[in-house]
Amino acid sequence: MDLQLKGKAAVVTGASRGIGRAIAELLADEGANVAICARNPAEVEAAVSALDAKGIEAWGAAVDIADGDGLKAFVAEAADRMGGIDILVSNASALPNDSSEAAWKALFDVDIMGAVRSFEAGRPFLEKAGETTGDAAFLIISSVSAAEAGSGVSAYGAMKSALIHYAKGLARENASKHIRANVISPGTVFFEGGVWGRVKAAAPAFFETMIKRNPTGRMATPEEIANATVFLASPLSAFTTGVNLVVDGAISSRVNF
Repeated sequence: MDLQLKGKAAVVTGASRGIGRAIAELLADEGANVAICARNPAEVEAAVSALDAKGIEAWGAAVDIADGDGLKAFVAEAADRMGGIDILVSNASALPNDSSEAAWKALFDVDIMGAVRSFEAGRPFLEKAGETTGDAAFLIISSVSAAEAGSGVSAYGAMKSALIHYAKGLARENASKHIRANVISPGTVFFEGGVWGRVKAAAPAFFETMIKRNPTGRMATPEEIANATVFLASPLSAFTTGVNLVVDGAISSRVNF
């Protein structure tokens, strides 16, 4: 299927590995030019080299998402290098393993304000793309944890919930400008070096318990989350905005109405 992304300009944050990397690579496979950022300079360089090899224009920079000015500067430079922005994906997360005050602050700075600042920096370019082509897309990677009740307080779940509310507001506010805002909420996603990769190495019994919890009997791959994200980013989804797309293999028990 042709997703009509050839020549589009896309920006993906937190894209040196895992879900962000898979999204960037699929966008490139579809012919989009891609700018990425992440904290590790060597990982960014390696990812950009892999994207370049796909025959598109790729650029990347080492950015700490919690650094608001640095993030905004990255988005602006990406737009300058690519001649605009058609697609902007906010993927970076602090991913704390507790609900301490430090965890709440990290999630606010990276997950919440990372998305807000990315959109505000990209807004004029997305508006121009919407006016010129009739479609621009802003996407946020959240989590199925956003709407799943846990056994206790979850700073991660609460902050991810806020992102869904934020995206819905953006969708309604910017629909007339042809800017769409959607959320993708993955369930458990496995890749080496990721959260569940580390859990498998450190706590194999718990890892197997989580595998058994999913009706599919497995976890998602980053590529499967990327497939859903890139489809929502494409002009084929031009009338889809304000949604929270759960991609979790049915591990969650809620019904989305």
